[in-house]
Amino acid sequence: MPRRILQGVVVSDKNDKTVVVRVERRYSHPLLQKTIRQSKKYKAHDESNRFKIGDTIFIQESAPISRNKRWVVMPERA
Repeated sequence: MPRRILQGVVVSDKNDKTVVVRVERRYSHPLLQKTIRQSKKYKAHDESNRFKIGDTIFIQESAPISRNKRWVVMPERA
């Protein structure tokens, strides 16, 4: 099964080798037909502590790294 890849914005880089990424998804409400923005935060492994708050990054699903981390920051995507 392919690993999911999500794009999001770094909202926290305080932890060592970890960034918190906010991923936003948009969908149309089934009844009101209004576009709804819904976001979720993921903790991702950043080995080199390279990314700072406000950076837009891609994260990829991985095997569990710690209790809450199941994502890794992807290297530069072409």
